[in-house]
Amino acid sequence: MFVCKKNSARSQMAEGFAKTLGAGKIEVTSSGLEASQVRPEAVAAMKEVGIDITDQYSKPLSDFKAEDFDAVISLCGCGVNLPPEWVTQEVFEDWQLDDPAEQPEIFPRVRDEIKQRVEKLVDTLSAAPAAF
Repeated sequence: MFVCKKNSARSQMAEGFAKTLGAGKIEVTSSGLEASQVRPEAVAAMKEVGIDITDQYSKPLSDFKAEDFDAVISLCGCGVNLPPEWVTQEVFEDWQLDDPAEQPEIFPRVRDEIKQRVEKLVDTLSAAPAAF
């Protein structure tokens, strides 16, 4: 589970990378502390690297149960705002990436940072079956 404030940019890009890089190895979704809309800049940034996330949509964390996930990754430093059951999962990381929604010109940099982190995460998690 990738989680962010609004599930509109960082978590959506992470989901797109994880679905592509972890295809056949892991199951993945994303959500937000609140749901909103996937930002067109996120869709465009991912399209630049050949990944189509147009079918993804923003989902509230409240739609999911923590026990259904082995790994929870916060991308916005929002880990402190997550219910305790989410931060106590087998794997919990708080990546604290810059918010490109506040500065659209940084979408490519943030996208590339997410890709590097997702690559490492997929390698780690694909050693054993996991859902995140």
